[in-house]
Amino acid sequence: MDENSPLRYDLWIEDALRAVINRTLTYAESNGLPGEHHFYITFRTTDDDVDVPDFIRADHPEEMTIILQHQFEDLQVSEDAFGVTLRFNGRPARLIVPLSSVISFADPSVNFGLQLKMTTIEEDEMEMEFGFGQDSSQDTGSDPADVNEVDEKQKTGEVIALDSFRKKT
Repeated sequence: MDENSPLRYDLWIEDALRAVINRTLTYAESNGLPGEHHFYITFRTTDDDVDVPDFIRADHPEEMTIILQHQFEDLQVSEDAFGVTLRFNGRPARLIVPLSSVISFADPSVNFGLQLKMTTIEEDEMEMEFGFGQDSSQDTGSDPADVNEVDEKQKTGEVIALDSFRKKT
C-alpha cells in the first residue's frame, strides 16, 4: 500500500480491528467474561507507553502474551488503552497497555483471532509467518486457567479474513 496515498485502507482497517478489541474489553470490564470466553492478548513491551513492572519487562523484552480468564483483577478500559492486574508467581502486577501496542487478540472459546500490524509485512513473509494455505492449528496442551502468560508458540485461535463475512451473491 502506498504510504503517500490519501486513502490509507491499511491503517483504517487496523483502527477498526482495534475498535473491536476495545469494544470486547469494555464489555468484559462492565459484565465480566461470559461462559467460556477468555482472551489471549499479545503486545509489544518495547513501546514507550506500555507500563509493566521491570521484572516482567526483563522476562519479556520485546513482546508478551497475557491471558484474561480466571485470574485477573481491576480491568479498566479507556478509548486508547487498557489496564489490568495479573499475578506473576503470586505477585500482583499492574499492566497498562495502549491498544496501539497490541499485535494480536484471540478468543479461543469461539475460535476468533485478530492479527494486527499486518500492513508492514510483505505477502511472502506473511505466508511464511502465518502459514496461509497450510494447516496451522496447534494443540498447546496447556490450560489457560492456570497461567496468565503464554509462550508465543502457544497461541490459539486463527487469523480471520473479512471476506468470510461478506454476503455471497
